[in-house]
Amino acid sequence: MELYQLKGFVAVAELGHMTRAAERLHVSQPALSAQIRALESQLSLKLFERVSGGMRLTAAGRQLLSDAEVVLDAADQLRNRARALCGEPAGQLRVGTVSEPEFIRVAEFLGATIQRFPMIRVEFHHGVTGAVFERVRDGELDAGFYYGELGDPDVASLKLRDIAYRVIAAPSWQARIERAHWEDIARMPWVMASEISTHHHLVMGLFRRHGSAPAKVVEADQESILSSLAMAGAGLGLMREERALRQRELGEVCIWGDVRLETTLRFVYRRKRSDDPLIRAVLDVLSAVWARGAG
Repeated sequence: MELYQLKGFVAVAELGHMTRAAERLHVSQPALSAQIRALESQLSLKLFERVSGGMRLTAAGRQLLSDAEVVLDAADQLRNRARALCGEPAGQLRVGTVSEPEFIRVAEFLGATIQRFPMIRVEFHHGVTGAVFERVRDGELDAGFYYGELGDPDVASLKLRDIAYRVIAAPSWQARIERAHWEDIARMPWVMASEISTHHHLVMGLFRRHGSAPAKVVEADQESILSSLAMAGAGLGLMREERALRQRELGEVCIWGDVRLETTLRFVYRRKRSDDPLIRAVLDVLSAVWARGAG
């Protein structure tokens, strides 16, 4: 079998449509169909079945998809290492992002990468912190931004900066929270991220240290939405300290007490890829970008 056949197999599986997969691969639809038929013949297995609106993997196809992806990843790594030996890292890097792009300095990171390593193509995938971490650990992403502790020996990281969060609420809550004790705070509604998020773990860890838990939770999946809901009076929430202080000066939030929740922003990647030329290249870029200041 040929690598282009496996690429066709993976593209059709991901898109569920022969024509769209052909467009992605820049081949004709008949040519891609012929590649899939040839691959099925070589494997003596039917990989897809036609359904209304497209193509669906068979049971055998589902089982072989991950193996095909591993083979293609290995081929990419071989090409990248060969290019690195020639002095120029090249290839595609799938990077998970969290929080706001400005906070994690995505534009600076991408601009510096293009300038220093023009043969590296970066593809960004946004998600909550815990989900990005799991996708990096499982090989679905090459690397990603993440804040929190690692807790997994298979994942390595580059520390970018420390972060502190403050407990905030809408300005109208000022009288309600300024003299509130932990028991009172626990009875109030909280705006929190999903359980997989580091944001959620920070809040729950705070309550565990005081022997309680929030009684009512409003859940959202993005930090900007969490902040907006808290500022609108939906409940208490967390906000990064520098933003919380700025918003308080503008009269848009109030801050409860002097509670500070601290964590660390990191760039994570699989430890076994520490010598990968692509990973080394972007770590060099990030080190230079963040050495210019935390932003």
